[in-house]
Amino acid sequence: MSGPQNIRLPEHRDLYYGGQWHAPEGGYVDTWNPATGECLGPCADANAADVDAAVQAAQAAFAEWSRTRPAERAALMRKVATVLRGHATELALLDAANCGNPVAEMTRDALAAAAQFDFFAGLVTEIKGDTIPMGEGVVNLSVREPYGVVGRIVAYNHPLMFTAAKSAAPLAAGNTVVMKPPVQAPLSAYRWMELIDGILPPGVLNVVSGGTECGAALSAHPDVPFVSLIGSVATGRAVARAGADRLKRITLELGGKNACIIYPDADLERASHGAVHGMNFTWSGQSCGSTSRLFVHESVHDEVVARVLDKIRHYRPGLPTDPATTMGAIVSRAQFDKIMKYIDLGLSEGATLAYGGKRPDDPALSKGFFIEPTVFTDVTAKMRLANEEIFGPVLSVIKWSDEETMLAQVNAVEYGLTGAVFTRDLANAHRAASRIQAGFIWVNNAGPHFLGTSYGGYKQSGIGRDESIEELLSYTQGKNINITY
Repeated sequence: MSGPQNIRLPEHRDLYYGGQWHAPEGGYVDTWNPATGECLGPCADANAADVDAAVQAAQAAFAEWSRTRPAERAALMRKVATVLRGHATELALLDAANCGNPVAEMTRDALAAAAQFDFFAGLVTEIKGDTIPMGEGVVNLSVREPYGVVGRIVAYNHPLMFTAAKSAAPLAAGNTVVMKPPVQAPLSAYRWMELIDGILPPGVLNVVSGGTECGAALSAHPDVPFVSLIGSVATGRAVARAGADRLKRITLELGGKNACIIYPDADLERASHGAVHGMNFTWSGQSCGSTSRLFVHESVHDEVVARVLDKIRHYRPGLPTDPATTMGAIVSRAQFDKIMKYIDLGLSEGATLAYGGKRPDDPALSKGFFIEPTVFTDVTAKMRLANEEIFGPVLSVIKWSDEETMLAQVNAVEYGLTGAVFTRDLANAHRAASRIQAGFIWVNNAGPHFLGTSYGGYKQSGIGRDESIEELLSYTQGKNINITY
């Protein structure tokens, strides 16, 4: 078993900008291990003045970085990817201790971040324009150019992966970046910057940790023309309002209350596995893409529920730093309390608690924020349990009989990030996939992302697309050049 003695904590807890570490004017706040209650020490809490200093460093580096040959930018990015792969276990242990997700999953996160650096490094020559015929004596062409300083604010459920991977596309496009890692779990960001220090030119990639003041200052800064967020709908709206006065370019990946639909003709073994896998119980359902509403046709409802309750037993809360752990901790007391209130709400609304719904009995976990995987049956589409994002390990099972009614209920929520459909009938698959108002649909699968395919939401689940060439191009702006000779 891995324990705290195996974790290499970062030597620096300050702000990293301009290629150097700087003590924050905003002071320090402690960060915690949500699985043990252990304090992991103080971390920089940037204020508006700190953010301004980081932005100025990024702005100073932009001119040279944007003029750097794309192939040279790509070569440096590949060096960053190599470091991520070489230190994946070390970084994963930091994330496991700081955010509560299992170390095995966090190792895959580090490798996924490396893959995105390599992916976008390989696309630098695809930032292309066009030529438009104008006749003799005139050449008309278009080019794509970076915006400048990009502010990126990321969520706590994948601290290292989001901090690293979400830097890749803007850097590849020639922007400089000021990254705000999650306030709940900033340690892996510090260690990552220690590891890659000196690879990128000073000021190209900067990290400022902090809370609401830090995020608000970055979102509103006049020298940050582009702000991107992974977070809640409420935070997304705040970022959009902060950028509105200066007409900033905004991309948002926000919350979800995603549906998994099981038709009566589905392969029930595959569908039941997908229903459980799509919930992302490994990181305690703390995922915007989790398929937390399970719509099951009445003719197969009881069998599917029985299979789901059997498969869910694989997920047992445990210490996140143990490689054998299949389900981690909730990131904070505040999030733990929120989830437990929703479980109480489900009971008061008349849903049936079929599994979990409480702290695990293991005394070794008594000091941490753990909740068992939880399943409610007899849920109706009008219940708050079926409409509001919980961001926790709570699956709501809704029985359906009429397809039109079911699809209307699927689309009745304000979110539209993902959706899953299980059926053997191609007509069902195409019809449901076209009718679900969401940006990413699986058929006979649920949960995985595929690098190169666009990921993002409809409605209140966000603006823009990630993990694809579409993300890369979003960090550029078009310019037309008309030449008369």
